[in-house]
Amino acid sequence: MPTETFEFQVEARQLLQMMIHSIYSNKDVFLRELVSNASDALDKLRLEALRDDSLGADVSDLHIDIETEKQARTLTVRDNGIGMSHDEVVQLIGTIANSGTAKFLRELKEAKESEDATAAEGLIGQFGVGFYSSFMVADEVTLLTRRAGETRGTRWTSTGEGTYTIETVDSAPQGTSVTLRLKPEDTEDRLYDYTSPWKIREIVKRYSDFITWPIRMVTETDADAKDAEEGSDDAPREPETLNSMKALWARSRDEVSDDEYHELYKHISHDWIDPLETVRLQAEGTFEYQALLFIPSHAPHDLFMQGYKRGIQLYVKRVFIMDDCEALMPPYLRFVKGVVDAQDLSLNVSREILQQDRQIQMMHRRLAKKVLSTVKDMMTADPERYATFWREFGRVVKEGLLSDFENRDAILKIASFATTHDDDEPTTLQQYVERMKEGQEHIFYLTGESRQAIENSPHMEAFRAKGIEVLLLTDPVDEVWVEAEPEFDGKKLRSVAKGEIDLGTEEEKKEAATERENRQREYADLLSWMTERLGETVKEVRLSSRLTVSPACIVSDAHDVTPALRNMYRAMGQAVPDAKRILELNPEHPLVGGLNRAYAERAEKDTTGLEETAELLHDLALLAEGGELGDPARFVRLMADRLERAL
Repeated sequence: MPTETFEFQVEARQLLQMMIHSIYSNKDVFLRELVSNASDALDKLRLEALRDDSLGADVSDLHIDIETEKQARTLTVRDNGIGMSHDEVVQLIGTIANSGTAKFLRELKEAKESEDATAAEGLIGQFGVGFYSSFMVADEVTLLTRRAGETRGTRWTSTGEGTYTIETVDSAPQGTSVTLRLKPEDTEDRLYDYTSPWKIREIVKRYSDFITWPIRMVTETDADAKDAEEGSDDAPREPETLNSMKALWARSRDEVSDDEYHELYKHISHDWIDPLETVRLQAEGTFEYQALLFIPSHAPHDLFMQGYKRGIQLYVKRVFIMDDCEALMPPYLRFVKGVVDAQDLSLNVSREILQQDRQIQMMHRRLAKKVLSTVKDMMTADPERYATFWREFGRVVKEGLLSDFENRDAILKIASFATTHDDDEPTTLQQYVERMKEGQEHIFYLTGESRQAIENSPHMEAFRAKGIEVLLLTDPVDEVWVEAEPEFDGKKLRSVAKGEIDLGTEEEKKEAATERENRQREYADLLSWMTERLGETVKEVRLSSRLTVSPACIVSDAHDVTPALRNMYRAMGQAVPDAKRILELNPEHPLVGGLNRAYAERAEKDTTGLEETAELLHDLALLAEGGELGDPARFVRLMADRLERAL
């Protein structure tokens, strides 16, 4: 069959050279990558054979072979798994990081410049290019594969110098073999003799001992070596199984080291940094299952991207069923990786069936509760690790406040928020409640784009003056979940930018009642006039009890949708009706006092200038909260006119 030669794209060629020369500090990981790929192929074949009786594949002895030839200096990793078709080879092997190559190179360069080897290796898992780590130890890589159920195979060959060849072959065994023509040994460069049986055993034991399938290697005895020297090909060579094949989740905690747990996590997550926390769960009784879950140490780069794959693998009696089983974990815990092994599920299941399966729903609820309780324990036992968790995953966990009403209280208990109490350290709601002022009935918060914008908001003035703590919520999801007015410890969360605010004690309220009534009478005409003149943009103009410095602010009614949330809905294509807001005036501010006196003097005369002042007052209040003006050009014109008169 004809052989086709292709060139790597420029970016792919650069990436390949970096893979070969400078990414992995530990070159042993190439074998881990190849064995992991082989194991995945065996998992997929077992699953396909269960679903498709006509596949005709032999699944009686699924295994991985490692073969070495000392004289030829070659190493081969072979599996009899699902294999790949010609098109799959072109798509999966013929390109490097076919989505995101440029971004990968940029991030990799930044990691290298910062001399952060861990970060550099972590990028490999993110973009799934581990196969190319083979070129660190090989001058040439040959891949021979045949997909189960097909008659022809495909051979892919490259020296890593910028080109690769693909050809169709008539005879190839089912599965995939990757043969490396190894580079000369160079221990100073950490390039070891990978034809040495002891080195192969060391790598497999370290990285792949937990893999379900047997990893076999034909070992060479002294007699074999002697016969080889004499030219005899009849020397017996017995295969040796290198891995224990015992699933870690099936072993007791005392039998498994943290390093073994971490290696399993790295295998299933393609992350090369140790997990933050390991979560074990064993359910017994009428429905038995085991779960070994991991909370990562950092958020993946695509956590908020559409199509992000969840990391829970589903097994039934240690038989792989599916990857990324969405039915096992709620979306707001999608970063959790791990394995769930059930005893009583059918092997022939689909994602649609799992969505309706009662046992899967039971596991879903139990696993979510277990993860949340683990985080809660972490808050007490290891605050630093908890702080890392919330910094990396708090934004996504808060999505559960919108969707998981059963666990809303549990999520609120593990949540942390920025607060006016401390410039650096976030606070939990429990800590907030413990610090509440005597007589304070609500947990106050304000949403905004940034901490600085919130702290400078006019809505905060009275709270700052009275020393009342306010939660500073800056994540977009915060705009949504707080609308449900959740409670914590019997205290409702209340926005400082909604409704009327009266922060005084009962005694202070009684003392201020008379003065407030006097102020209301004094400003009644102005408030009525401004409400009429600004009626197209505001619902009401009233005096404020939340301002101490600014002349005015704009607030929403208690149950109205905030402008930020309205914009979010519109961006998602959802129509939300506009709601007029309320303009509050600070009667203690000279500008408001002067406007009131001017209106009293000119009420029966020309009030054109006062109308423009009222309009400017509204627009200034809108700008102060970060809002957008309805007519920016008119605002600029009015301001310029006022400044000109002041000169």
